[in-house]
Formats: sequence, C-alpha cells, structure tokens
Amino acid sequence: MSTSSYAPKIWTKEFTAIFAFHFILMGAMYSTLVTVGNYAIQKYDVNPSIAGFAASIFIVGVLAGRGVTGYQINHLGARKIMLGGTVLYFLTYILYFFDFGLTFLIVTRLLNGIATGMISTALNTLATISVPEERRGEGISYFSLSMVVASAAGPFMAFLLLEQISFDTMLIYVGILMLLVVLMIPLIKINNVTKETAVKPEKFVLIEKNSLRMLMPVFLMGLAYSSVLSFLNTYAIEIDVVAAASFFFIVYAAAVLLTRPFTGRIIDQKGPNVVIYPTFILMAIGFFLLGSTSAGTVVLIAGFIIGLGFGNFQSAAQIICVNVAPKENVGLATSTFFIILEIGLGFGPVFLGLIVPFVGYSGMYLWLIVPIVLAGIFYMLMVGKRGAQSNTES
Repeated sequence: MSTSSYAPKIWTKEFTAIFAFHFILMGAMYSTLVTVGNYAIQKYDVNPSIAGFAASIFIVGVLAGRGVTGYQINHLGARKIMLGGTVLYFLTYILYFFDFGLTFLIVTRLLNGIATGMISTALNTLATISVPEERRGEGISYFSLSMVVASAAGPFMAFLLLEQISFDTMLIYVGILMLLVVLMIPLIKINNVTKETAVKPEKFVLIEKNSLRMLMPVFLMGLAYSSVLSFLNTYAIEIDVVAAASFFFIVYAAAVLLTRPFTGRIIDQKGPNVVIYPTFILMAIGFFLLGSTSAGTVVLIAGFIIGLGFGNFQSAAQIICVNVAPKENVGLATSTFFIILEIGLGFGPVFLGLIVPFVGYSGMYLWLIVPIVLAGIFYMLMVGKRGAQSNTES
C-alpha cells in the first residue's frame, strides 16, 4: 500500500473523485438495469423471464469482472485495473448502438457488465484504503452512498427521460456523463500496491475465504432486492401506481441518506450487529407492504422502509467482509462481498420471473419475506457475536 500521509479525515480530493466516478458508473448501471427489461418486452416481444435475463445478465458480467479483478488486484494494483476497465467500458458501450437482435443486446450487456465490475471493484478498494482505518466503517458507509444514491437517481432519471425520449437516446446521455466523470481520473493517485509490494498470485483466487461467513445473508438479501430492480416498473403498471413508483428509488435513497452518516459511526463504535439485525426486520416489513397494497402512498412508504433495511445492510455487510479478512486482502474481500451480492442480484430475476406466472408480482414480494428471514437466521448462525466487534477494538 502506498505510504502517502493522509490526515484523519474522509473527504479528501481523492476520495471525492473516487466517489464521483463510482456514483456515475452505478447510475449508468441502474438506469439501464431497471428499463432494459421493459424495452426487451416491447421491442422483441419476450416473456418476463427472458426480459429479466436481458436485464440481469449485466450483473453476471459485473460478477465476472469482479472475479478477475479480485484475483489480480494485489498484483496489477487497483489503479491500473480502474484504467483498463474504463477503456473496456467505452469499447463495449458503443455496441449498444448496433441492433442485431436480442442475443446481441444480451452479449453487449454481459461485456459492458464485465468492464463495470472491474472499475467498481478497483474504486471500492481505492476508497477503502483512502480513509483512516479507525474510521473505516464511517468511510465505507459514506462511499457506499455512491451506489445507493445512484440506485435512486439512475432509475428516477431513466423513468422520466423515457417518457420523452427513446431508450437509445437515453443511452447517449448516460455515455456523455461517463465521459465527463472520466476527466477526474488524474485526481486519483493512491494505489493499493507499489512496484515493491506487488505480489504476483501463485494461483487463481476468486474469493476471500474468511468473508464467506456472509455468503448466505448477502446472497439472500440480494435475491430479494433484485425483485425491486427488475420488476417494480412492471408491477407498478399492473397496479396503476406508475407516478408514485417513479419516486420509489428517491424515497429509498432519502432513507439511506438520513441514516448512513450515523449508522457508520455506530458500526465503528459498537460493531455491525447493532445495525445489521434491525435491517432484516425492516426489509421484511417493507416487502410485506409492497406486496399487499395497490396504493401509491404505501408503495413509497415501503420504499423508505426497504431503504432503511437493505440500504444499511449493504454497508454493514461489506464492513464485516473486510474486517474478517487479512489487511493485505482488502481488495479481495471487497470483491468477494460484491460477487456474492451480485449472484443474488443477477440470478434472482431469472428465478423470480419463472414464479411470477404462478403467484403474480404481489405474491412474489410477499413470498420473498421468507428468504429475508432466512438471511437473518444465517447471519446469527455464521457471524453472530463476531459481528459485535467494533473497529476501535480491532
């Protein structure tokens, strides 16, 4: 790791540039993730399961990108991976503007997802090492807002834009934003390795084994949340709450923005358990409301509660994955967390799309309370008291 001297503060120029880059990258991801399914249904006349696959294949690509990145990050360095991923991103993004059918669209999303996974893992690693270790929980909580706010702003802007413009035109706007944020790359000078400390891996390593304690909780929560990303728009059309649903992710982000600053500090001082156990309960309540209503106001309340739940679960779970790993494997632990999460996010829509014809969208959201409860049970069994340790004690 670089030995640059950093003041004990979080919002340095580098951290801000890393945050901005990740925010736009995630905004680009979510803007297409929540709209491409409906686009595929309208343009190619496919069923919900295939449309869900067209959306979620991107996450599979992200998963592959993270796998390769986590393996090489202590050898090549996070900064070099960030630069390589950025070049690959734009080369694959251009493919969106060629229409050779549904299969070509799916392949394009897979390749662009790989580039996104490479960049995101590199940026998460750089963000983690750029904050003081004693404020790691707070720092990761702040940085993960880049994804949370993007997961709200991206879909919100996409829904608004698609009322006025085509899907292809929206892609142009997204591409321009990515080009602008790339101009901030020269501000990012920190790296997780130097020429002297770079270690060439002896064998392929996909995961940090110590972080696998969080396998089932992260996977099951990701599976549940994938239903919101992939099917909320279609569900809103079905129950006639499209106007309210367009603000769902804004309300979700507001809940996280209101709580992340102090939940991060609580994790540093008292350990993740104080935060993570309530997230399972809140998530279950949110899904119950979402699946049992046809009122726009209740949908928004559900969005706020799910934001309190899943939004804070993400940061707490990532902190646990990093804390249980050796210090030199921060990058691999970060990659492991996102690989698990994105397996749930990526494969969830395909599985859930198959059960929708039998239980409907509302029934799907109600049934998803079961894996949420199971996630809490698995956390208690696999992590339990280990999650009570604070960063000030470690």
